[in-house]
Amino acid sequence: MPLEPYLRGDIWWARGKIEIDGQAITGYRRISTGAFTEAGARDWIAEETARQRRRYIVGDAPDALTFDDAIVLYPAKPATAKMLLRVLPELSGRTVSSITPKELRSLGPKLMPACATDTWWREIVTPVRAVINNAHDEGLCPPIRVRGYSRKERMEQDAQRGKQSRVEKTPGDRVWLAKFMGKADVYNAALAAFMFETAARIGQAVQLRPQDLDLMNGRVWLAESKGHPAQWVAISRDMVVKLANLKAKQPRAQIGYQKLPPRVFGYATPTSMHARWRTICKAAGIPYLPPHQAGRHGFYTEMRVRQGLDPISAAKAGRWADSALPDRVYAHTDLDERNLRERARSSQTS
Repeated sequence: MPLEPYLRGDIWWARGKIEIDGQAITGYRRISTGAFTEAGARDWIAEETARQRRRYIVGDAPDALTFDDAIVLYPAKPATAKMLLRVLPELSGRTVSSITPKELRSLGPKLMPACATDTWWREIVTPVRAVINNAHDEGLCPPIRVRGYSRKERMEQDAQRGKQSRVEKTPGDRVWLAKFMGKADVYNAALAAFMFETAARIGQAVQLRPQDLDLMNGRVWLAESKGHPAQWVAISRDMVVKLANLKAKQPRAQIGYQKLPPRVFGYATPTSMHARWRTICKAAGIPYLPPHQAGRHGFYTEMRVRQGLDPISAAKAGRWADSALPDRVYAHTDLDERNLRERARSSQTS
């Protein structure tokens, strides 16, 4: 009999054979569709039927690769490997070609029901898609393209979990920075000022070694980050003085007591400074801002919004390849909404 949907727990499965003109072209199958509704299951069955018929007619060599085999081929970093381990039980033993975009998107609510759609996309869809498309690059399977979660889906999930995602970030500013530096030790004061001035990511900042400083020429060597190459970045005279007065420290490794090579700001990892920053912020009577908001967000908002620098120059100074992206993500207005409404009202009555 042809594939038919049936409910098994909360998930719809499919059972039966796939046929062409009444002739079975597959063995009897019982397989999860990953759908939470009968309509979704029937859509999956239609896609799977079309795929298997195409495979029967054209040939099945590229479709034989399993997801387990595709993972072995993929050079996953530790963080990505951890994400894939969460997904593997759902897709283990499956041929890559049988995994549909709809099924992949449905894994989010199943595996991480309390998380936002952005988290589903980042920790489920993106790593699985990368594994499959890497195998496609090797000529072993078809590629996969997955439609992103819609704004409506994001809002519905936020309502269900009782928490808003994509909360507006608060950027650092000169007032916040001055108060922070007033209570910080020289290392953390210099670190905060360095990121605000250069738009360096925290990972780039903590990696700085004494040999990365060229203070005679007023520049530092920043490591590559998120696709941007390592490069020399100019710094102000005031920053030259700050860095010249820092004695590099050897941080301890996170595991064991081994000391690492000297670092300019004395931290071993990008997360080592959070507890210390919280203490400084509390002492200064200011809200805690993570380094990315205090530095990179603060830099772009300062340049673009407060000082009115054009987007091309601001993006180049902060090493953004796409000048449109920081306007969408890193520029934050300081305008008071109540004041704006009063101005609108007064302009109508004048």
